[in-house]
Amino acid sequence: MPRLIAAPTVVAAAGTLPKKIEEFAGRVNSGHASVSVAKMTSPAGWLEPGQRPTFEEITVVLRGMVRVEHESGTLDVRAGQAVVTAPGEWVRYSTPEEGGAEYIAVCLPAFSMETVNRDDA
Repeated sequence: MPRLIAAPTVVAAAGTLPKKIEEFAGRVNSGHASVSVAKMTSPAGWLEPGQRPTFEEITVVLRGMVRVEHESGTLDVRAGQAVVTAPGEWVRYSTPEEGGAEYIAVCLPAFSMETVNRDDA
């Protein structure tokens, strides 16, 4: 039988400015370990630490632009576009443009603090 997820759970975010993470499916809200799906609302100027996660991440930008720094350069991912990062790949996400961004992040397996492997501060 289908299971309704009535509302997301807001989880803590890393980065220089407050970013809202609303997890719909994943370890926190639905008990899923194999996948997580979260909506991010990020202000202009937000920057998170670099990371080398052990999960694949698919990011779909709904509004604004998400900058993805990687070992070979930088990608600017705009509304209507998506980016896929592979497990073990170093990346750093930011939203440098005015107005910030809204985007969906899908992680396979589900996001966890133990597998994100953020850079030391």
